[in-house]
Amino acid sequence: MTIHREGYKSIGVAALLFGLINIVSFSFLSGVTPWLTTVIFIITLLLFLFLVSFFRIPKRKPTLGENKVICPADGKVVVIEEIIDNEYFMDRRVQVSIFMSPANVHVNRNPIAGKVKYSKYHQGKYLVAWNPKSSEENERHSVVIENINGTILVKQIAGALAKRICNYLSVGEEVKQCNEFGFIKFGSRVDVLLPLGSKINVHLNQSVKGGVTVLATF
Repeated sequence: MTIHREGYKSIGVAALLFGLINIVSFSFLSGVTPWLTTVIFIITLLLFLFLVSFFRIPKRKPTLGENKVICPADGKVVVIEEIIDNEYFMDRRVQVSIFMSPANVHVNRNPIAGKVKYSKYHQGKYLVAWNPKSSEENERHSVVIENINGTILVKQIAGALAKRICNYLSVGEEVKQCNEFGFIKFGSRVDVLLPLGSKINVHLNQSVKGGVTVLATF
């Protein structure tokens, strides 16, 4: 397991606060209320370890396949439905949405290999990620990837806690399947818009792993 580069600054600040809080606690409280000093240490340690775990990148063997669409994120499948896309395709698509809790791995990976045809950031609200309106009203970043098998849109969506979406792709770039394309800080959602007729390989409430679970096949 390694730590994502997006976490270096946050972990550094958290480590400094952890040290300062406990130095003050041990200096001024240990002689009077040692139990309180212990409680403060345990709580701050758990919070620090949780923050570190949030930026973890576990070692995994990626699932690859030309006709396979791989899950771009860890989490739980919360939506499988046919929708009308008003952003890029302007037609009907199958939407599969994955909700990422703060406990999930938050690295986002390319579902397919291909060429980036579209990449756009949208300012917006911070509705809870499971709200259906979050797909169109929340802060988000949409990317379209195309190859000979099909074209998909992947949408990183901020939630009530997520305040920063990181996306590393540029229009015209050739990307490899399961390579990292972004990161969302502190819980959110990823939508994948697939062509009609795609075979969906996941079901509602299923837990999935980014770069591993097959989401659909063309």
